[in-house]
Amino acid sequence: MAPANSQTLLSPAELSYIHSSLSSSSPIRADLRGPTQFRPLIAETDILPNTNGSARVCFSDGTEALVGIKAEVEKTSRSGAQIAATGQSEVAMRDGDSDDEEDGSNNRQLPHRTSSDWLEIGIELPGFRDDDSLPVFLSSTLTESLLASGRLMDKLYINERWHWRLYIDVLSLSAPLSYPLPLMSMTIHLALLNTALPRLTSEPSDDPLFDDDWAAAVPLYDRGATKSPSSRPPVTLLVMTVGSNIFFDPSKEELAAAESALAVSFVPQESLTDAYDGKSMVLKLLAVRTLDPPSRSTPLGSTHAAGAAMLQSIKSMPNGTSIDSQSAQDVTPEQNRRVVWSPPRGGLRRDVLKNILKIILEPEGVGHEVLDGLAHVET
Repeated sequence: MAPANSQTLLSPAELSYIHSSLSSSSPIRADLRGPTQFRPLIAETDILPNTNGSARVCFSDGTEALVGIKAEVEKTSRSGAQIAATGQSEVAMRDGDSDDEEDGSNNRQLPHRTSSDWLEIGIELPGFRDDDSLPVFLSSTLTESLLASGRLMDKLYINERWHWRLYIDVLSLSAPLSYPLPLMSMTIHLALLNTALPRLTSEPSDDPLFDDDWAAAVPLYDRGATKSPSSRPPVTLLVMTVGSNIFFDPSKEELAAAESALAVSFVPQESLTDAYDGKSMVLKLLAVRTLDPPSRSTPLGSTHAAGAAMLQSIKSMPNGTSIDSQSAQDVTPEQNRRVVWSPPRGGLRRDVLKNILKIILEPEGVGHEVLDGLAHVET
């Protein structure tokens, strides 16, 4: 499991109260949101100069992310071109000719560049090193979702010898007040929709030459009049559960009482009809990752009997003199066995996982609502 955010400093009583509120038949969230309701956000694109694409998203709690995308042309090795274009194995590639053999080099000794090297995501979080577990996990999760669809690599492919390489820099402008994965995913989604690449003027098989006129640049994801679902990057959402209840976009305090947490990535597929509209869009599941919520590392809460005994001891302290703790009166054996807070253990039930995926992928579900909301941001 991947690590979640740093542990929230809540007492066992507070954790128990949050857990009880979320596990009831009619769950109540502290900010009064519904189970599938997201926090309000402000989004804008094309805000950074000298970039191919950029975006900024700010949640209502003050958590803010800024994404800048730069693209450069890079030469593709023979093996890398075959992997990206045809998916052949390295064994099959060794039997082919290599342009590098003209220089007397051995293709087997060269590092094989795969399509995953065409994309690099760097994440900066206040208070975290670049090699800390949280930034590394966020980068790998976001990269995995972009590569899993396969569409981005097709858009970066120029010919067998050249390709575009994308550098996606994600900067958190504030301390992570909540788990930043959905915030960063939405910001990258908007930045990719805003990304444009110089128009190719040379023949497809020749060394690439580009038009210097930026007004003639070609969008990486075409958002023309057709609004094809295939022209949309993937999105990753954060989901948590308490019992059988499912909650989207959890806050930091809610994650501290969560029984399980998942990162779910999906992407829109082609429309079922020729004319695209939001209702006919079909979503494809790309990846599901489990997270270790901070609730698993919280300490065990004291029993009711221990708490009552401590209160009785405080009341029996004459003139500030401490005495030994004594058993409290009116404490039943059942209360003595009860625990105020116990860290959750175990995994996620299959029926709950099935419900999560159904809520996200079903027509007019949460996934459609998120994509529809992001589509209304001007790029």
